[in-house]
Amino acid sequence: MVKEFESSINEKDFILQGIKEGLRLDNRDKYDFRQIGITFGPDYGRSEVTLGNTRVLAKVSCEVTRPYQDRPAEGMITLNTELSPMAFPSVEPGRPSEEEILVSRILEKAIKRSRSIDTEGLCIVANEKVWSIRVDMHFLDHDGNIIDAACIAAISALAHFRRPDITVIGEEVTIHSIEQRNPVPLSIHHMPICVTFAFFENGEYVVVDPTLQEEQIRQGDMTMTLNVHKEICALSKAGGTPLKMETIINCSQIATTRAKWITEQIQAALDAEKSKK
Repeated sequence: MVKEFESSINEKDFILQGIKEGLRLDNRDKYDFRQIGITFGPDYGRSEVTLGNTRVLAKVSCEVTRPYQDRPAEGMITLNTELSPMAFPSVEPGRPSEEEILVSRILEKAIKRSRSIDTEGLCIVANEKVWSIRVDMHFLDHDGNIIDAACIAAISALAHFRRPDITVIGEEVTIHSIEQRNPVPLSIHHMPICVTFAFFENGEYVVVDPTLQEEQIRQGDMTMTLNVHKEICALSKAGGTPLKMETIINCSQIATTRAKWITEQIQAALDAEKSKK
């Protein structure tokens, strides 16, 4: 198995000392995100997001299927994450790693459990046919904070996606091609945005959007999922250093402003793409 790149002891000490002095290697403030780039593919529902040097590709697809028995009038949303050995040298193909499982669970909480997508609007015929929406995320480059990058990619792709229009006569369903009718966008209630914090020196120092080198020396992390309405959709903290209540409240205030800024970035990219067509 190929070992993942790791900074030397001197580099780690240098990075930690800089964080204590309010300095970061890429000259960011401790609460700043790296530059976000959002591009859309030629097909509906394909987005590629760069967060600094971290790069994630999201692709949305759909098919007609039978609904779950306990939710006969609701469509389905499935999130699938794939950590590529190209971005994660230590990952074995075909075997999900702990990091992949963690990323998948956080994104599921952020997007599915927050009810950001109107699943009832995906129903075609109750108890018979619904739309099943699938989001595949591929991690192409890893330079830290893959969760936030994946969340931006997934939400951007879902907002950009268009499903085929349909006609229902009795129990007969006709699916129209893009050439016959304009495709239909998904009904999105809100855009959940993940904001990840890294903690150092027993929670005394905190940074937003940690790079890979900062992740290697952190003592803990926390991911908050919020929307522009200042609602906390999810909070995930998998171990690490314990945090004081004041620290969590302070982080929530920072996350609120960052979530609003990221939502504006996504909306601007969608508007720019729409003006091209």
